[in-house]
Amino acid sequence: MLEFAYFTLAFLVAISILIAVHEFGHFWVAKKLGVKVLRYSLGFGRPIWRTVRGPDRTEYVIAALPLGGYVQMLDEKDGEVKEAEKPRAFNRQPVWKRFSIVAAGPAFNFLFAIVAFWLMFVIGTNALKPVIGEVAKNSPAAVAGLQSEHEIIAINDEPTPVWEVAMGRLLPAVVDRESIRLTLRSPSGSVSQHQLPLDQIDGELDPDNLFELIGFEPWRPRVEAQVGQILEGSPAERAGLQKGDRILAIDEQQIELFTDMSEYVRQRPGVPLEFRIARGDSVLNLTITPRMVEHEGKSVGQLGIGALNPGNIPDDMVVYYDYSVPGAVGKAITQTGDMTLLTLKMLGKLVTGDISVKNLSGPINIARHAGLSASAGINRFLNFLAIVSISLGILNLLPIPMLDGGHLLFYFVEIFKGSPVSEQTEITGRMIGIFLLIMLMGLAFYNDIMRFVGN
Repeated sequence: MLEFAYFTLAFLVAISILIAVHEFGHFWVAKKLGVKVLRYSLGFGRPIWRTVRGPDRTEYVIAALPLGGYVQMLDEKDGEVKEAEKPRAFNRQPVWKRFSIVAAGPAFNFLFAIVAFWLMFVIGTNALKPVIGEVAKNSPAAVAGLQSEHEIIAINDEPTPVWEVAMGRLLPAVVDRESIRLTLRSPSGSVSQHQLPLDQIDGELDPDNLFELIGFEPWRPRVEAQVGQILEGSPAERAGLQKGDRILAIDEQQIELFTDMSEYVRQRPGVPLEFRIARGDSVLNLTITPRMVEHEGKSVGQLGIGALNPGNIPDDMVVYYDYSVPGAVGKAITQTGDMTLLTLKMLGKLVTGDISVKNLSGPINIARHAGLSASAGINRFLNFLAIVSISLGILNLLPIPMLDGGHLLFYFVEIFKGSPVSEQTEITGRMIGIFLLIMLMGLAFYNDIMRFVGN
């Protein structure tokens, strides 16, 4: 219950910041271009706080439903406007002004992402070196000659000091199915180059199975197969498993690491498994049937336990990663551009079917990630805010009526046509937009619920 409350609070903080930034873009540009703003609202529905400020008596509102916001400008379409104020009405503005006001919302989302990335790089953080863990046999990584415990020091000659940077190079290459060059450093210090044939990978692209497609795992500390937390009502609890039990074998197959145990169980949902357990000075045999859960569209097995000791990370596996104040500016702009391009590519592959629509997230999954990033520290939360802000900016630029992109599309038509689109066209467009948004939100909520049930 406390975890749910924390995730919800983190989500509300994150979404409120991003909505405030987006709507402030519309508000600020409208003010600068001489359009009268009647209301700036964060949220919809009944106001829970309001105040009136400025010579235009603009109303500032925080409303009860926090999943959105709006800027209400003086407009003759909404009602009668006094003759003296008509020059300040939105509908009376030339098309370039209306275009600028509408485009300002998404533009401020991209600007916010740059600021968030800049702050993240300036603050800096301790991060893991990009050291390779287990390499799967016959995988693209194995074909390229990648080996466990080798550090990735560069990708296509660009340095990769930490995993976050390496991931930023790997993910676009997987999306584009491009072969890339990795520079590795062995534990002894020797350096070698390897061509990773990502153009030959098979399987549906999913950001959560990136390493599975490539064929290796990031290095992790060795965690013994010893039972820690046991979830109430789980198969492990019902079978009599206890905290501190050491798993020696499953179905006569020796188990050393917690990850080995987890992978064996995941592949056998609903199948009775014979566990050999060390408990104190005794060795016991237990039969446990992993429950079947849906995860990322697959049925997997789950015991409902955690590791007793998460493992210690050696000091030499961690580096402090930051940028100078001026140096972070260029890096933040580049990072925002790269993430924008990657998001557009992912969106395109979502449309073509190369990426499953199951990857589409709604507020439940966003709330979960907001909570996890917030609990991981300010840098993770800033990174989360920047990425979601970019996604919000791109989403609002889609040429769907009801979104900013739909309005901009109408303005493009007006520019080439020489006159605004007809009122009937706008009404029809809004109906289409509402239908598309309901379908999109419905799919996102469905995916969230399936993830929630699967976890």
